[in-house]
Amino acid sequence: MKRSTSGVVLIVLLFLSACGTPNPQDNAQPANSSAQAYIENKGSDTLVNLALAWAEKYHNEHPEVQISVTGGGSGTGFAALINGTIDIANASRAIKPEEIDQAKKNGFEPVEFIVANDAIAVIVNPKNSVSELTLEQVSRIYKGELTNWKELGGEDRPIVRLSRETNSGTHVYFLETVIRLGSKEDKSIFSADTLLLPSSEGIISEVRDNPNAIGYDGLGYVTNEVKMVALAKSAGDPYILPSAQTVLNKEYPISRHLFMYTRGQPQGAEKAYLDWILLPEAQAIVTKLGFVPIVPVE
Repeated sequence: MKRSTSGVVLIVLLFLSACGTPNPQDNAQPANSSAQAYIENKGSDTLVNLALAWAEKYHNEHPEVQISVTGGGSGTGFAALINGTIDIANASRAIKPEEIDQAKKNGFEPVEFIVANDAIAVIVNPKNSVSELTLEQVSRIYKGELTNWKELGGEDRPIVRLSRETNSGTHVYFLETVIRLGSKEDKSIFSADTLLLPSSEGIISEVRDNPNAIGYDGLGYVTNEVKMVALAKSAGDPYILPSAQTVLNKEYPISRHLFMYTRGQPQGAEKAYLDWILLPEAQAIVTKLGFVPIVPVE
């Protein structure tokens, strides 16, 4: 599986255009050519590699369409969509009611498209002997109630907590689904000593290098340099590892949709692109990059 090597800061920009083609935002047209369509796509770092692969494949088939893909986090994507600076926001969480309200104040209602599925893998260093945890144990780790691996059957080592930054949709999802265990009344937050990292690759790198670390990441970013922990919904339930199969059959307890949002119903090239993303041809790329497709793929 090929992954981005962008380092700690994952801000990826792809301009899929032929050399010498002017910026479509300048309303200029190249001589002796048909009109160009331009789609600005920004948001989730979980989705960015997949969105880049889609954009490249689609541009190869439709060279008249130029697609820019940028990361920065789901919150960043929603803010740009609301402000009108992009066409499509990528997100690893659902849009919040307050974000919908802001969009309506700016004259449009966001339209949601589920474009793939994902699992959140809880990961540790391969040297860590702990291989199974309940969701409650993971919650207590990240709230700071469990501080040593020996409390979980491991070695006498301090637990080093890693998380994505707060603008990440994965951070928000993990907070609401794991730390708060899905309770809207629970106002628990990450322990103050949790180390916040700006990219999925940063989480993998730190867990790989630190035998005391625990982190979480989208399944499509997990490498064999780290160890995935099998999770149980509660004590007495089976411990399940994340995989495409356990996501599709709803066995794995922390799986989610991945989204794209538009400013109202998409039209023209934007609609054609989103329609293509939902086809088996594009969903095969989802499988190739380690995520879970939303339609059957041969």
